[in-house]
Amino acid sequence: MSCTIHLMLFLLVKVAASNNNGFTFNGNWKLDGVATVAPDGLFRLTNLSTFGSGHAFYSLPLGFKNTSNGNALSFSTTFVFGINPEKSPLPGHGMAFAISPSKGIDGASSSQHLGLFNRTNNGDTSNHIIAIEFDTFQNQEFDDIDGNHVGIDINGLKSVLSSPAGYFRNENGEFENITLGSGKEIQGWVDYDGVGKQLNVTLSPIDVTKPNLPLLSLNIDISSIILDQMYVGFSASTGRLVQSHYVLGWSFQLNGKAPDLDLSRLPSLPLPRREQSKKKQLVLAIGLSITALVSVLTTIAATLYFVRRRAKFTEVLEDWEVQYGPHRFSYKDLFMATKGFKDTELLGSGGFGRVYKGVLPTSSIQVAVKRVSHESKQGMREFVAEIATIGRLRHPNLVRLLGYCRQKEELLLVYDFMPNSSLDKFLFNQPKSILNWDQRFRIIKDVASGLVYLHEEWVQVVVHRDIKASNVLLDSELNGRLGDFGLARLSSHGMDPQTTHVAGTLGYIAPELARTGKATTSTDVFAFGAFCLEVACGRKPVLPRASQEQVLLVDWVSECWEKGNILKTVDPKLGNDFVVEEMELVLKLGLVCSNSVAVVRPSMSRVMQYLKGDASLPDDLDAHVLVQNHSGSPCDFAILHDSHPPSLLEKNSSRPSLTITESFLSRGR
Repeated sequence: MSCTIHLMLFLLVKVAASNNNGFTFNGNWKLDGVATVAPDGLFRLTNLSTFGSGHAFYSLPLGFKNTSNGNALSFSTTFVFGINPEKSPLPGHGMAFAISPSKGIDGASSSQHLGLFNRTNNGDTSNHIIAIEFDTFQNQEFDDIDGNHVGIDINGLKSVLSSPAGYFRNENGEFENITLGSGKEIQGWVDYDGVGKQLNVTLSPIDVTKPNLPLLSLNIDISSIILDQMYVGFSASTGRLVQSHYVLGWSFQLNGKAPDLDLSRLPSLPLPRREQSKKKQLVLAIGLSITALVSVLTTIAATLYFVRRRAKFTEVLEDWEVQYGPHRFSYKDLFMATKGFKDTELLGSGGFGRVYKGVLPTSSIQVAVKRVSHESKQGMREFVAEIATIGRLRHPNLVRLLGYCRQKEELLLVYDFMPNSSLDKFLFNQPKSILNWDQRFRIIKDVASGLVYLHEEWVQVVVHRDIKASNVLLDSELNGRLGDFGLARLSSHGMDPQTTHVAGTLGYIAPELARTGKATTSTDVFAFGAFCLEVACGRKPVLPRASQEQVLLVDWVSECWEKGNILKTVDPKLGNDFVVEEMELVLKLGLVCSNSVAVVRPSMSRVMQYLKGDASLPDDLDAHVLVQNHSGSPCDFAILHDSHPPSLLEKNSSRPSLTITESFLSRGR
C-alpha cells in the first residue's frame, strides 16, 4: 500500500535578487510514494514494501530553454547515491535521475518501470522525459545489456545508449567496474552542453575524483524533447525483490558547472540489513561470553532505574521564572494528564514542538500541552518569550496560557483546550464540516479583535509574526482564537520590535520583512490580509499547481476585481449563501492589507472599524490596490508570494540555480 507524503524543506536562506549573476532562491521539495527523509537529511526513495515507487523532486519548475530561440540550455548536476540490498541476495530494480514536465509522474508503474513510465506510455514521445537510469536488474523487455548498467533513456526505458556501470581511471584510462547495489556511496555527474549538443554521464566511487573520460557520451539535441519548464529529481521502484535507494546530496546548475559537494558533511549511508544481521550476531556472541559481567551490570542498572524513576519528575526553577507569574504545573501531573505523552493523545506538531491533549488529574479539565523537544529550532529564548507574553495576555480572542512546567530539559506550556482544533481543518482539502459565511465573517472579526489588543491595547506592542488559518483555533462555539505565539516579539509603544532573523510562514511574509528581517505591526497586517483572502476564497495564498493566473491568490483576486467580477474568487463551497456586501468588504480589505507597500496598509484598529461598519473603505481604493500591482519591484513581488510563476521568471535573462552541498535538510531557519 503506497502513501503520499508532502514535505517542504527550507534549503537556502537567500532571498531572490535581480542581478547579473542570476537567481539564488529558496527551495522546496516534493516527495511522494514511499519516499521519506531522515532527520539528518538522508533521502530514502524506497522502503521494504514490494511493488512500490518513490519520487524526490525539486518542487519548482526550472526554465530549460532559451526564451529567444527555444534551444535547450546547458546544465550540470552532481549527486551522491547508494543502493542497499535488503531481504534477498538477489538484486531488485534500480533508480534514475529524471528531467520531467511534472513532479508527480502520475500513472507511473513500479518494478521494471522505475516509477517513470507504464506499459501504455513507455516509448511515447509525448512523455517529454529524459532519465539516466542506474539499473540493477536485467530486463529483456527493454533490451538491457546486463544486471548492473547505466543508461540514457529518452521517453522510455529502452536506453538509447548504455554501458556496464563503472569508470575510467585518470592515471591509465583503464575501466573499473562499480557494483551499483553494493551498499556503498557512489557519485554521479550529468552534464549537457547546449552549444555542442552533447550529453555526458560520469560515475565513480565516492573516494575517487571525477574521471576525465565520461562513462556515456551521446550527441543529442534535447530541445525537441523537453518543454520550456521542467522539473528535476529522482525516481526509484521495487518489485517482488526489494532494495533501498538513497540520495545523500545533490547540486544542480543551469548554464554553468554544478557546485562541488562537501562530501565530508553528507549523511551516512545505512548498513544493508544483511550486514546489520551479522553485526547483531557478533554482539550476541560477545554478550553470551560475559554472562557474569552482565549479571553485575543488571544489578547496577536496576539500582539506577529506581534512582532515575524518582528523579524523573524532578523540576527546574530558575530566577527568571519568578517574574512571569503564570501558574506552574507539576511535571508529574502533565505526564499523567497526557498518558505519558502517548502518540494517541497527539494533536499536532510544528517547528516549536508537539502538542498533546490532556486531562488534568486533579480537576478533570481538558488542556493542550505543548512539549518543546530537544531538537527544537527555537529553544529556550522563544520559550521564555512565550512565558513572558501569553502568560500575561488576557483577551477572549487569544488562546489562554494556563501555566507551564520545566523538568530538566523538558519545556512545557499548558493552554486552554480548543475542541474544534484549527481553522484550516474547516477550509482546505475535505473538511469534516463546512463553515458558513456568518461563521467565517465572525472568525475574521475575532482575529482582528485579538490583533488590535496585541498591537494597541496591551501595555506593550506584541507582533505575532505567524498569522494564518492553522494558527487560529476554534472553541466549542466556533469562536476564533489566535494562538501559537512561539514567534511573538515585544516592544514598547512607538518603537519597532527588534528582531534578528526572518520568521513566519511563506505566503504571509511581507516584502520588507523578507528584506530586512524586522517584523512590525504592519507585517502582521500584511499576514492578516492574506488570512482574509484565505478564509473568503477557501484556499491558501500560493497554489503552485493551479493555473498560472490563479497561482498567487492576491493577484487572482485583484485581477477579478479590476474586471468587475471579484465574487468569482469566493470559496465555491459557500455557493451563493453569503452577504455580498460583507464578502466584497473582506476581499477588498484583504487586498489593501496585503499591499506590498507598507505605508499603504491600515492599522488593525482601522481594519476593525471597517469590519464593524464604523468606517468605509477609501473612495480611491482602486489606487491603493494598483500600488501593489504596479509599484513594487520584481524582487519584492517574488518575496511577497514566495513562489515565482513562469511569467515572472521569464522577465529576467539570468537563470536560477539550486545547490545542496551538505545534505537535503536545512540546519536552521
